[in-house]
Amino acid sequence: MAASADEVATLRTYLAGDYDEYQRMHGRLDPVAARTGYTALIAAAFFEAVDRRFAKPGTTAADIIQYVGDVRARSARIGDALDPRAAERVVRHALGDGSIADLNDETVIGTQIVMLSALIADEQLDDAGLDAFMAAARKLADQWTA
Repeated sequence: MAASADEVATLRTYLAGDYDEYQRMHGRLDPVAARTGYTALIAAAFFEAVDRRFAKPGTTAADIIQYVGDVRARSARIGDALDPRAAERVVRHALGDGSIADLNDETVIGTQIVMLSALIADEQLDDAGLDAFMAAARKLADQWTA
């Protein structure tokens, strides 16, 4: 099932930092459809953001470890919520390194959304840049769910 326009708008709102509106929009998503479409969209956006940040020559495991530590240090809430080993593994997996088969879906999706938010915040995208990012993520999610 392809990501719906509502799912794309919901994730975009989250990534833009409008958390009150995100909560409202997220609550209106069809929970059955979201298990496929929205989850695939989060994963695709995460893969796209990881690729932009880390898929370049010279990136090392230490770079990923440092970045995860930096993200965890941004707030006590994030530091408590984000398992550093899981985050490092999920990022490396997105780069084609290692398996996350032993991690449950809640851990993977939760890690992806927290890390995705940080990756996008660091890019400091304007509205047009965020729209282009979301279009790329939706295209990838649609390919995965076709």
